[in-house]
Amino acid sequence: MQITALQVFHDIGRLRSISRAAAANGVTQSAVSQLVRQIENRLGVQLLDRSVRPLELTPEGRRYHEGCKDLMERYQDLEASLHQTAAERAVTVQVTAIYSVGLRNMNHYVTRFVAQQPGASVHIEYLHPDRVYEKVLDGTADLGLLSFPRKSRDLAIIPWRDEEMAVVCRRNDPLARLAHVPIARIAGHNYVHFDKNLVIRREVDRFLRQHGVTVDVALEFDNIENIKHAIEVSGGLSLLPLPTVQREVRTGTLAALPLSDARMVRPLAIIHKRRQRLTEATRRFIKLLQQADEPDGPMISTKVRESHGNRPAKASTRLHSTRQAPRRRMS
Repeated sequence: MQITALQVFHDIGRLRSISRAAAANGVTQSAVSQLVRQIENRLGVQLLDRSVRPLELTPEGRRYHEGCKDLMERYQDLEASLHQTAAERAVTVQVTAIYSVGLRNMNHYVTRFVAQQPGASVHIEYLHPDRVYEKVLDGTADLGLLSFPRKSRDLAIIPWRDEEMAVVCRRNDPLARLAHVPIARIAGHNYVHFDKNLVIRREVDRFLRQHGVTVDVALEFDNIENIKHAIEVSGGLSLLPLPTVQREVRTGTLAALPLSDARMVRPLAIIHKRRQRLTEATRRFIKLLQQADEPDGPMISTKVRESHGNRPAKASTRLHSTRQAPRRRMS
């Protein structure tokens, strides 16, 4: 039995009229009458009481009509589900992120996502942290990627990853000859800092005060790329997340040195509007962010690798030593 035949009989029972059912389905009245007779002959029962007006269903006809109704509703639910799945696969996940998440890093995730989800795409916009919050809250971005997220009843916060903070300086700086840097050694140095309006600035300042360290702030910027460029050009140093200086360490323009007697991490998080329904594509992109490994592992300076005989795992163990000061979460 074709689905159209079930639909026609369902409409006969709903409208109590062969002519109206024919009009609703765009066929002739005679075609509908012939269809009903074929069903009755096949089942061996009478479905319509043609002796009354308006048309009535026989007891068998009512049972058949209920069955048609149930089948039609299930079929419509199935079609709607398949249409929704196709639409969600074709959507674009709108992401807004702070600058220091890194274009290369995110390209790694986007490439993997597109390969796994044919038809879906990801659009990433890099903005100041305040704008990240704004775009997520006003619904123009599905997800936000930022550090040290502030609590809000309107936002859902999903922990993403923690990034080690290290002393970053030029390769020809005297500190670059060290394997590890005691936190006291950065006191009095020219410091390239974050802008005062950023959360990470307040957290770094708090960390330095707790360790009794005073630095001379020479320059201030609102993003890590400018801080790195200023160090390359003018010298000085800064505390920056290790993943954000991978390229410069590899090319030899900067050195990234772990602290020997203190530890800081910058927590990154995924945020989305709490009351906004996430598409299947968006949920899958979140899952990928949480599961995928970094395209390149956390990088430390060449000096640190050499000092341990090219054994990065041991350097990482040093960095996470339980003898170090209590962990501070950074933004």
